[in-house]
Amino acid sequence: MELYSYWRSSASFRVRIALALKGLAFDYRPVHLVKNEQLGAAFGALSKTGLVPLLIDGEASIGQSLAIIEYLDEQYPEPSLLPGDAADRARIRSLALDIACEIHPLNNLRVLRYLVKEIGASEEAKNAWYRHWAESGLAAVERRLAGESQTGRFCHGDTPTLADCTLVPQIFNAQRFDCELGSMPTVMRVFANCMALPAFQAAQPSACPDAEA
Repeated sequence: MELYSYWRSSASFRVRIALALKGLAFDYRPVHLVKNEQLGAAFGALSKTGLVPLLIDGEASIGQSLAIIEYLDEQYPEPSLLPGDAADRARIRSLALDIACEIHPLNNLRVLRYLVKEIGASEEAKNAWYRHWAESGLAAVERRLAGESQTGRFCHGDTPTLADCTLVPQIFNAQRFDCELGSMPTVMRVFANCMALPAFQAAQPSACPDAEA
C-alpha cells in the first residue's frame, strides 16, 4: 500500500492511525501542502481532487479519509474500527462526522488561506476564526461523550474506533491553535487514553518522515 500524506494534515493523520491500529505496512509518500505540491502534475495524475490523503492498494485508489478507513476495515477487518450492531456503527460514524463535517472543513488549510489572501483577515482574526469553530464543535462532541452511555475508555466502548481516529487529530490541531479545552474533560480523557497506545504515538505528526520543526 501507498499513502500520500502530509505530516500536518489531520485527515491524513486519521488514516495513519487506522493503518497503525491494524498493523498494516505502507509506503509513505509525502505531499507538501504548503508548497502546493498537491496542485502539481505528478500528484494530479493520481488524484483529480488534489487532496490528501490518498491510499493506493493494488488496483484501488481511494481518497477521503473516512472512506479510506472504512475500506481498510472491510478489507482488513481485525481489529474492527466499526464494531457492534447497526446502531453502534451509526453512533461511531456520527461522532466521526461531527468532527470531519462540522469542524474540519471550516478550519482546513484552503479555508484559512482564503481568509487571509482573499478576505484580508489578519493572523489574529484567522486564529480567532479557527478557535471559534474548533471550540464550539468540540463542545458538542463533549456533550455527546459525557452524556451517552456507550462512551467508555474511548469514544465508543473500550477499544479505539473510527471516532477516535477522527477525534485525536482534531485535538492536535486545537492544541496547536491554543484552543480552550479545559471545559472538555471527557474529550480530553479519551484523547489521553488514545495517546497512551503505541499506534496513536506512531501515527502522530512528529513521527512522520516529512515532519518539520
